[in-house]
Amino acid sequence: MPITFKSVEDTQGMRTAGRLAAEVLDYLTPHIKPGITTKEIDRLAAECMKKQDTVSATLGYQPAGYPPYPASLCTSVNHVVCHGIPNDKPLKKGDICNVDVTVIRDGYFGDTSRMFMIGDVSIAAKRLVNITYEAMWHGIVKVKPGARLGDIGWAIQKFAEGHGFSVVREFCGHGIGRNFHEEPQVLHYGKPGTLEELKPGMTFTIEPMINAGRRDVKEWGNDGWTIVTKDHSLSAQWEHTILVTETGYEVMTLSAGSPPPPPFVNA
Repeated sequence: MPITFKSVEDTQGMRTAGRLAAEVLDYLTPHIKPGITTKEIDRLAAECMKKQDTVSATLGYQPAGYPPYPASLCTSVNHVVCHGIPNDKPLKKGDICNVDVTVIRDGYFGDTSRMFMIGDVSIAAKRLVNITYEAMWHGIVKVKPGARLGDIGWAIQKFAEGHGFSVVREFCGHGIGRNFHEEPQVLHYGKPGTLEELKPGMTFTIEPMINAGRRDVKEWGNDGWTIVTKDHSLSAQWEHTILVTETGYEVMTLSAGSPPPPPFVNA
């Protein structure tokens, strides 16, 4: 599938879908605290999507070789890297949890995720969550016409590894628009000046998965989805959907409750 370049109409549709995805996370935020189950988070998200008149992109999603995904969002706790399926286990003080939401509105997909720290977490866990957030933004600020996808991956890798963490390589960001997953693939590691050139109208996610220990991952259990760190170390992830503009970038998954960019972004 070739890279699709979005029209003004497409861009507006994606802006709306992206904001609504972020607003699901806003809606969930006050509920995500010790004692809630990830299944209850999923139920609340489905309730919010119904009010928004959006549809979950993940519920029933079935790429080739996978079973249908059974929930309205993904909840990846502690050493779960990505695609964690909501369950009945309560979150406890000290856990970290990624909540990954993709909604569809008027045929356009909005995809974003945030990390949540449950109660008081360890200094190490907090550092991982914060460095991963900054790593995502180090990638985002590289986006402009004429830059290369390798510039994004290199910026993320350099920053994360410079702080003693490792970058998961088996999963990456992706083009998005009227399809959940489009070209290009957006690696979170790489070399500057390599891979596809960025051009206005491209839309894709930047969603680094950063591990406290080694970068190796494995499938967990037999649900066909859940990915964990091989060494059982903590993992964190943040995600935004990005538009390449004529002069730089636009983050399409912002809402009133979105965490602010790190100080270096506006410096």
